[in-house]
Amino acid sequence: MLFQTWSFLIFFLIAYPLYLLVKGTRLRLPWLLATSYVFYAWLDWRYLLPIAYVSVVDYLVVARMAGSPRKRRWLAVSVANNLAVLGLFKYAQFATDNVNALLSALNVPYLLSAPGILLPAGMSFYLFQSMGYVIDSYRGTIQRETSFVRYATFVAFFPRLLAGPIERAGNLLPQLRRTPRITANDFADGLSLFVVGLFKKVALASYLALYVNKVYATPGDFQAPALILATFLFAWQIYFDFSGYTDMARGIAAMMGLRLMLNFNNPYLATSLGEFWNRWHISLSSWFKDYVYIPLGGNRKGRFNTYRNIFLTMVLSGLWHGAAWTFVLWGAVHAFARFATRELERTAFYRDRVPTFMKQAFVFAIVTFAWIFFRAETAADAGQIVTRIFSSGITDPRCPLLAILLIAAVWCYQCVFESRLRWALECRAVRMGLVVLMLAYLALFAPSEGQPFIYMQF
Repeated sequence: MLFQTWSFLIFFLIAYPLYLLVKGTRLRLPWLLATSYVFYAWLDWRYLLPIAYVSVVDYLVVARMAGSPRKRRWLAVSVANNLAVLGLFKYAQFATDNVNALLSALNVPYLLSAPGILLPAGMSFYLFQSMGYVIDSYRGTIQRETSFVRYATFVAFFPRLLAGPIERAGNLLPQLRRTPRITANDFADGLSLFVVGLFKKVALASYLALYVNKVYATPGDFQAPALILATFLFAWQIYFDFSGYTDMARGIAAMMGLRLMLNFNNPYLATSLGEFWNRWHISLSSWFKDYVYIPLGGNRKGRFNTYRNIFLTMVLSGLWHGAAWTFVLWGAVHAFARFATRELERTAFYRDRVPTFMKQAFVFAIVTFAWIFFRAETAADAGQIVTRIFSSGITDPRCPLLAILLIAAVWCYQCVFESRLRWALECRAVRMGLVVLMLAYLALFAPSEGQPFIYMQF
């Protein structure tokens, strides 16, 4: 079920009042779990099978881990099980395609059959969330959850189910243990956050996608200006699409008296790549930092090992996004860019003499270049786009002026938000005025059909 559809509105108008009625009773968690499963099954009822399976296995693993002298063995069972589930549903087709390509290159007259397995929407998000709970339990940093219903609700909590944030057990489980207190301000803030997210998705991301999809569908038909413009627009499309989902998820949770973590913090104002990853998809970046980069050794064992750990973490992060070589290349581009900029950022000249806006533009240019590999349909398309950007002629890209104006307005808003004038944007009258303008725009111009969120496929 998509947030921006009429079916979700009807679902929420039924589920929310009943949630308010039962939130102080024993029925609160069963009701939350039931509504979360209905929300998920609305897309495809078969999605329920793997999420229920993962919830049961990880709950039992942690239960057996408690007091066991073989905690590491139980941790290995959980990690292997989660990776096996992810590999079966998400990477089986990718592996089959590559094996068949290798057999063909070797002139072997045999091909593997396509697995034809349905990939549940948002699977990577809830698998990583559940795996984080097991790892934290192994480390002893969180309290073991004794209620299966509460744990299953933690894994399947519907606002964040399709595209995160990847919540930590230490944040969400304690909130599910107590009766939420919902004030009028909670409801108003949650509703306004939902409207902001809806505007980002419907009015901005979907609009920018019209130009981006046309160019990236046949990149060989376009010259450098159109390819550059489409890549620039995609950088903002994916930001509006993904952060819009997060805003809506956090807004719904706030109306229910629950706090989901911040997942985006004006990432295109970052002045370094390291800072960018502290502002973009924060829940995934911190997950890889805590459970992959630091266990590999982080930056504690010399420069070579530090760069090796950065490379492995970024490539695995790319592979997490999708089963395609384009995502691996996207992660590798970020890793090599991090190598180069990490040393540059340590120089006194860059740190003290380069103006902030030039650092921001530099980081944005690197991130936008990397998006080519993320958005291209194939690695060959990505190579063609990069080649044509630097070699094709200059023609009119037929620039959609409204798109540029909208992006400029958002960029100015974010700059003001991070300046001393932030108080002006936090004024209740200004916030209410902006929400009313967004609602008016949505009422007048929003398309009737809801487009899926980009990150749902991960």
